[in-house]
Amino acid sequence: MALKVLSALDSAKTQYYHFKAIVVAGMGLFTDAYDLFCIPPIMKLLGRIYYSHRPRYEVPASVTSAMLGTALLGTVTGQLVFGHLGDRVGRRRVYGLSLLLMVISSIWCGFSMGTSRTCVLLSLGFFRFMLGVGIGGDYPLSATIMSEFANRKKRGAFIAAVFSMQGFGILVSSTVTMVVCAVFDKATNASPGDETPEVADLAWRLILMAGAVPAGLTYYWRMMMPETARYTALVERNVEQAAKDMQKVLSVSLSQIAELQEEEQQEASQTNIPPPSNNYPLLSKEFLRRHGRDLFACATAWFLVDIVFYSSNLFQSQIYHRYMPHQNKLNAFQEAFHVAKLQAIIAICSTIPGYYATVYFIDRIGRVKIQMMGFLFMGLCLLAIGIPTSCTGATTPT
Repeated sequence: MALKVLSALDSAKTQYYHFKAIVVAGMGLFTDAYDLFCIPPIMKLLGRIYYSHRPRYEVPASVTSAMLGTALLGTVTGQLVFGHLGDRVGRRRVYGLSLLLMVISSIWCGFSMGTSRTCVLLSLGFFRFMLGVGIGGDYPLSATIMSEFANRKKRGAFIAAVFSMQGFGILVSSTVTMVVCAVFDKATNASPGDETPEVADLAWRLILMAGAVPAGLTYYWRMMMPETARYTALVERNVEQAAKDMQKVLSVSLSQIAELQEEEQQEASQTNIPPPSNNYPLLSKEFLRRHGRDLFACATAWFLVDIVFYSSNLFQSQIYHRYMPHQNKLNAFQEAFHVAKLQAIIAICSTIPGYYATVYFIDRIGRVKIQMMGFLFMGLCLLAIGIPTSCTGATTPT
């Protein structure tokens, strides 16, 4: 019965509520990107504050890797935990829980404290891990929520539009960092050779705490929306409530749903063949037979693209160091400003246009071709970036 009822959702016309779902689900990924990619310029400030005795104020590679990796480790943990809970207790509750954790963790990051450099960095790393757990819960549920609200005709474009908010999250994190650094730079009027002002310790905290704002707004908006009809009908098996939720937010009448329900009952009475059972454990033989190949292929493709996506975004200042002003000519705020500006330029010129090209073409040429084109262009771009380095013998500073 539930599958026929949900065919009304698949055939629903594109309307206002679909775009509202894009914004609400997309704001989750927007916040994820803000929190994950605001850290590279912050590492420059931390180097100036806590490693002023080292050449070029460089944070040790082990500390940098740990600070960048803790959030990603938390993300993996959150995906496994909240993904499982999303199927057990519902998308709405778990999505709200992950957003609350992101709000609290963003604020905690700003209050990282201690009597020594080690204590500050350890507390920041712990809070970044907790932030990553919240991001891990939000990341898959945002796409799931959109896919379950979307109609069949525009589902690909809707989900791609949700993921496109990552590009804007990177852009806004860079913009906030540039604004904060510009304000502090003007207020302190520090010269490149001067000692790093104490207020620099406040600047990076404000940038991190600003991530609580979009997470809090997204939590409020999501709590105003009902549970997805697909979850209510298929998992909770409450078809009547799913129908009421659909009528409340979409232009789908109860009479239309009732007609589909009657058609299903008539079809069931005319045949003695029982419908295939969808009740089988995760990673069981039946699960692997039905979904194993697709799951493995999708997970592998995502794994490979994330290696490139996250490494190239988190280490942009090292990759493009030759195009940035020398550190001796910049104070702490100016150096962080230039790193953030580089992130913003790349987001505007490549990341955001790439996302919206996918939104436009995904339902026209198909998912597989879009993905193949994406991998091809990523490979060509990485090759183009790497060739000048190998030809000139330039090396990344350590």
